[in-house]
Amino acid sequence: MRRFYALSLVIAVLCVTLVQAAETASYPRPRLLIEPGRLAKAKPGQFVILDVRSQEAYDEGHIPGAIRVDHDEWKDAFGDGSDAEAWSKRIGGLGIGPESSVVAYDGSACKEAGRIWWILRYWGVSDARLLNGGWKAWNAKKLPVSTEATPAPEAAEFKATPAKRRLVSKAQVLRAIKDHRFQIIDTRSNDENCGIDLKKNLRGGHIPGARHLDWVNLVDPETDRFKSPEELRKLFDEAGIDINQPTASHCQSGGRASVMVFALELMGAKNAGNYYPGWSEWGNLEDTPIEKPEAEEKKPEAGEKSEK
Repeated sequence: MRRFYALSLVIAVLCVTLVQAAETASYPRPRLLIEPGRLAKAKPGQFVILDVRSQEAYDEGHIPGAIRVDHDEWKDAFGDGSDAEAWSKRIGGLGIGPESSVVAYDGSACKEAGRIWWILRYWGVSDARLLNGGWKAWNAKKLPVSTEATPAPEAAEFKATPAKRRLVSKAQVLRAIKDHRFQIIDTRSNDENCGIDLKKNLRGGHIPGARHLDWVNLVDPETDRFKSPEELRKLFDEAGIDINQPTASHCQSGGRASVMVFALELMGAKNAGNYYPGWSEWGNLEDTPIEKPEAEEKKPEAGEKSEK
C-alpha cells in the first residue's frame, strides 16, 4: 500500500511538471522563461542566477548559488542609458560574460526581476531569462534553499553595448501620437491611467491614444507565473494591442513596463520598446499632451431643472 501511494505521488508530481513544461514550450519564445525544476537540475555554473529581492529576504533563504543584486541601485543607475563603461563593470562584476546565460527572479510577480531582465537585454546580454513564478514557485516545489551568501564571482569581460531600439524617448512618443508609427501601451493601474492616482506627479491622466493594460493582469496572482499563451493573447486582443506591430510600453519609471515588454516578447513580438522614463517624465512636464476621462455631468433629480 505504501508503495502504491509513493508511486501515485511520483506520477502526480511528474504530471504537474510535464504540464508546466508544455505550457512554457507553447509560448512563441519559450526560452525567455525557465521553470524551477529545470533550473534546479542545471549544472553548476550553467546559469548566473540573480536574486532581485531585499537583503533581508536573501539572507533568510535564496536559490543556491544566487547572487543578490540591488534593484533600487540598478534602477537609479540606469539614468538615460548612456553610461556603457559603468554598466560594463557592473554586469561583468557579476561574472556575466558575452556567452553567459542569466536567470533573474524576485518575490513580487517579476515586477523587479523584469526591470533587471530589461536592463540586461538593453546592455547586450543575449540570453537573459526570468524564473517562471519566481521565489514563490521555487518554494512551492520545495526545492533546495541556501542561507549562505554566495561568494563574489570572478569578474568577467563584458562590453556593454546599448540596444537603442529598446529605449523609447519622449520625442519618439510625441511623434507616434501623430503618425502612429508604434502603439503606446500604458501598463499602470486604472486609477493612474484615469488621473485619479497622481503618485506625486504634477499631472494625471494618460498619453493620447495609449492602449491600457495593467501589468498585473499578465501574471497569475496565486502562483506568480505568467498566464498561458491563450490568456495573454486574449488580454492583448481586448486591449487593442497588435503584437505584430511596434510597441512602446510605459509606466511610472520603467519597471512595470519592463514586464510588459517581456510578455510581448514571450508572445513573439519583435519590436517592443520601453518608454523608460514614463510618467515620471511625461506627467511632470507642462507641454506634454494628456488625456483623462471627463467628469460625468450630474443628472438632475426628478423634479429638478437642469442648469444651462
